Amino acid sequence: MESINTENTGQFLTFVLDEEIYALDIRQVREVLDLTTITKVPRMPEFMRGVINLRGGVVPVVDLRLKFGLNATERTVDTCIIIIEINLDGETTLIGALADSVQEVMDLDQDQIKAPPKIGTRLKTEFIRGMGKKNDRFIIILDIDKVFTAQELSQVSDNIEDQSQRA
Repeated sequence: MESINTENTGQFLTFVLDEEIYALDIRQVREVLDLTTITKVPRMPEFMRGVINLRGGVVPVVDLRLKFGLNATERTVDTCIIIIEINLDGETTLIGALADSVQEVMDLDQDQIKAPPKIGTRLKTEFIRGMGKKNDRFIIILDIDKVFTAQELSQVSDNIEDQSQRA
């Protein structure tokens, strides 16, 4: 695999989904929360689990496992919500992502990150910024801004607004 040239090489938060290690650029991670009560919102896409109250603000929570075609995240002592800043059409949006567990913040040098494979992975490669490696395990580095479409996030936002107006 060839190396990938990316300005976002640096620190990454690693987390587990279905025994695979994923990573996000630490600059897009606002915080990590213990799993809390998620309020279901009607008419949401299946991967949208609902919303949480984050210091008075409403934050949608997604199940990345469902988004990636895996089984739903199960509640365990390690299950957590990663609060992520997503840039979509020039606007920054907060979203919570369920993870089986959070591993660590790690440094990856540019030469440790390879271009994503063209085939042979469970998710479409446009979601993948690159592949890292640590202790003989691959780390799938996500481009979180490309995991969700503008239409999906718009639908979520519209449904949340409809529900809050009815309350």
